[in-house]
Amino acid sequence: MSKMGIGVQMYTVRDAASADMEGTLRQIAEMGYEGVEFAGYAGVPADRMRDLLQELNLKAIGSHVSLDSLINDLQGEIAYLKTIGATYAIIPYVGEEVRESAETWQALFDRMQSIGKTMKENGLTLCYHNHAFEFDLKIDGEYVFDAMYSKLDADVLQCEMDLGWVQYAGEDPLAYIAKYAGRLPLLHLKDFREGPKDQLIDTVELGQGDLSLQPIIEAAGQAGVQWIIVEQDRCANPPLESVRTSREWLKANYN
Repeated sequence: MSKMGIGVQMYTVRDAASADMEGTLRQIAEMGYEGVEFAGYAGVPADRMRDLLQELNLKAIGSHVSLDSLINDLQGEIAYLKTIGATYAIIPYVGEEVRESAETWQALFDRMQSIGKTMKENGLTLCYHNHAFEFDLKIDGEYVFDAMYSKLDADVLQCEMDLGWVQYAGEDPLAYIAKYAGRLPLLHLKDFREGPKDQLIDTVELGQGDLSLQPIIEAAGQAGVQWIIVEQDRCANPPLESVRTSREWLKANYN
């Protein structure tokens, strides 16, 4: 079982990154993160981002790319990812118009088939990042989450599983990790505190919430996960402080 890399989803520190991407990346590197997953580039040209990442010894894991950008600027997104040496393009979220019915989801799957094929032709891999709503509707007896991976081949679509949202949806994270072993290169390690379902998810630093993180990390290693990626949707503390706290927890509990 090879050691998994430790990355951070830059959405967690989005305000700092938007104001000063270079300074934020320097702090991320100083904390001991090995890779970053982008959620926008704050206007930094691809060649400058490549050089900065090389200087900081940070790996560009990939990027969360909106469905709109993948539809309307696919070649531009591919070019940026290839320049910075990234591997993955991840669909981070889909709007309510996609989630209306089995038919609207199937239309998305058809579009993902085309996008994923083009990504593969360019040496990249398309992934999908889940929330909880993929467990609201079933298609042919399967949750949407599972249906998309049943209907799309593994060489077209890989899984970026967000375990916080899996547990928030009432599913078993360990069972889902095992189910997608070999098709799960990226794992979002998101801790949260259980609360009323009509309230926003209360994401917290690693080790301060309700997820059983140690068994999850062990299962991830067994499932062939390449990157554990820290993400907090909302931070009660300053976001850079939060990702530092989570990195320290991983240093104490994983490497």
